[in-house]
Amino acid sequence: MELHLIRHGETQWNRDRRVQGQAEVGLNETGNRQAAELGKRLADTRYDAIYCSSSLRTKETAWLAFPDRHQELVFVDALREIALGHWEGRLHAEIAAEDPESQHHFWHMPHLFEVEGAETFYQMQERAMRAIRDILRRHSGQRVAVVSHGALIKSVLCFVEGLPMRDLWAWHPLPNCALSIVRLRGDGSGEILQYADQPFEQVKGAQVV
Repeated sequence: MELHLIRHGETQWNRDRRVQGQAEVGLNETGNRQAAELGKRLADTRYDAIYCSSSLRTKETAWLAFPDRHQELVFVDALREIALGHWEGRLHAEIAAEDPESQHHFWHMPHLFEVEGAETFYQMQERAMRAIRDILRRHSGQRVAVVSHGALIKSVLCFVEGLPMRDLWAWHPLPNCALSIVRLRGDGSGEILQYADQPFEQVKGAQVV
């Protein structure tokens, strides 16, 4: 199966550096434009199925990117972003001032991140991979698009590449509406073909961790 992993378009919270997690935040004007432009880039790509996180920002991205396939979109709760509890809606700068250790763990030591009421990165990755394996069972040998979130997509790519959780933020950040491509085999193994619109071999050589 060829899996195309798409991050949602920009929201105002992205621009403000505000924690989103699973909060329901819609796209801003830039995000709407990014999603529409993504649709033009993918116009000639044939997808056998399109799955999408059930969050508002991913739904809006999918609606704009795939305007002729609204009835075919499959919304999946397990593809939502990491749940961040009481952090959601707050500025990253505020959290860094209040709980610098947890903020440091989030960005630099994700294998140690643990905040009351929030998911760990391990928990997010586990539910993400359950969803991906289910998609693989349904669509072996096909090309499938998944519209989701930055941290969740990163966790899937780490799993495929065999990286430990401490390297979750390896490589440069995923821009809004970035497209990454993974080839998954029937036994569940796989390889990354493209990371954030670039050939993976180029990105891998510039690993940042």
